Amino acid sequence: MLLLVTDTSGKNGSVALARVEEGSNEVHVIESAPLTGGTFSAQLVPQIAALLSKHGFSKMHIDAFIVVSGPGSFTGLRVGLAAVKALAEILAKPIVSVSLLEVLVLTGAGSGRVMSGMDAGRGEIYAGEYDVDNGIPRLIREQLLTKEEFLESAHGGRVVTADQKIAEQARAAGLAVVPVGMINPEMIGRLGWRKLQGRETVDPAQLDANYIRRTDAEIFAKSPSRS
Repeated sequence: MLLLVTDTSGKNGSVALARVEEGSNEVHVIESAPLTGGTFSAQLVPQIAALLSKHGFSKMHIDAFIVVSGPGSFTGLRVGLAAVKALAEILAKPIVSVSLLEVLVLTGAGSGRVMSGMDAGRGEIYAGEYDVDNGIPRLIREQLLTKEEFLESAHGGRVVTADQKIAEQARAAGLAVVPVGMINPEMIGRLGWRKLQGRETVDPAQLDANYIRRTDAEIFAKSPSRS
């Protein structure tokens, strides 16, 4: 099975071809290509075409799309999701939507309550709270938290992160930390393949970004009062 794995959630992204051999659950990345400089709209489709051509494939060989839906950049996510929507609809192939916060949890493995964390800028953290049973994450909630809120919410569980600063802050607060490497297409592909096997797919019309931002009510509640 040939998988197309895309991540346009950050300033830099990636697109990759991955294969899962029949009778195997191992995801093997054939090749990945970086998407740099935030100009995903100009790079993504040509990079997909170049990867397919280089390895003797056409778009008709793609069996499923695994796409990062968040959290991350508004513009980047919109571009990536729009391209996948169009291709999946034309080819009538399934889409699997993946959260980077869940990728961290799956990579960290283990059991029990886990908080995954990613830098969201402006002193805030994208936080995913999961209950992991025999390596299978069950989402409790994903939210945007301040550093203080994140550390408080993580008490009683483990913190999984690829961000050194978040790891250091969590250790300083007396929390158990599971550090993982920077997220890559293989890690994204593994979670996507697991979801595909569980038929956790998304219709192109329903595919949407997971920005994880505060609601207006929360923003206004935290704003200084005006006289």
